[in-house]
Amino acid sequence: MVRARSVVSEGGHRRVAVVTGAARGIGAATVLALADRGWSVLAVDVAEDDPVLPYSMGSKRELLAVATEAASRVNRVGAVRPFVADVRDPEALRSAVAEAVDTWGGLDAAVAAAGVIAGGVPLWDMPIEQERAVLDVCLGGVVNLARAAVPALLARPAPRTGRFLAVASAAATKGLPMLAAYCAAKAGVAGLIRALGSELGGSGVTANAVSPGSTDTAVLDETARLYGLPDAARFGGQQPVGRLLDPAEIASVLAFLAGADNSAMTGAVVPVDGGLAL
Repeated sequence: MVRARSVVSEGGHRRVAVVTGAARGIGAATVLALADRGWSVLAVDVAEDDPVLPYSMGSKRELLAVATEAASRVNRVGAVRPFVADVRDPEALRSAVAEAVDTWGGLDAAVAAAGVIAGGVPLWDMPIEQERAVLDVCLGGVVNLARAAVPALLARPAPRTGRFLAVASAAATKGLPMLAAYCAAKAGVAGLIRALGSELGGSGVTANAVSPGSTDTAVLDETARLYGLPDAARFGGQQPVGRLLDPAEIASVLAFLAGADNSAMTGAVVPVDGGLAL
């Protein structure tokens, strides 16, 4: 089990995070990675299907299972809690942040990992409801979390070590056919993180993102279906490592970026892509 030096701040409080998209995939892996390092975590997910998207979202059962497993790793009662909220709802995310602050006394990191995929047709043929879902979750959800979480990160007394983190994608820089809305949303995440890094300046709060390659998640399974592929494993061959990435590999970088010791990086979009960007 990993225990980071930075799990307890100079002020003596245990570090606290809010993670969206926490029921499965990279979000769930991030909850577990932070728990392994002793964090208190509010695991946030919509935990229900979206009627405009033709594949299943994470469930309440999966969210509870992640929170239960993470809490067992911290071995501290109440250290990880599930919270149902839709990232498209700014008030719901403000409530999530307030829950974390009220429960554990403050906030040290917010990780925007919620994401969905849709497409499989040229942009002009894509149902507008699906386009909106992709843009509103993958980009709007990051904006909404920043609006809710950054003030809480700044509310910690100086010297601050707050971290705002987001999951971008190799799709932010690659023009993927029939996934135009997804590419646009992830490119927006990259731009947002760069701007936040500048806006936060010398506050002690930083903003960074990871840019995963093809990772073994439900989103990639749906991408394979949209492209008419028999399974997502086909995407692994596009990466120099020759395989799909595990969500835990992405989460380990997010956990590193969340650490109090990681104060020199801000406005960065870190490729964690098995060499896909080479």
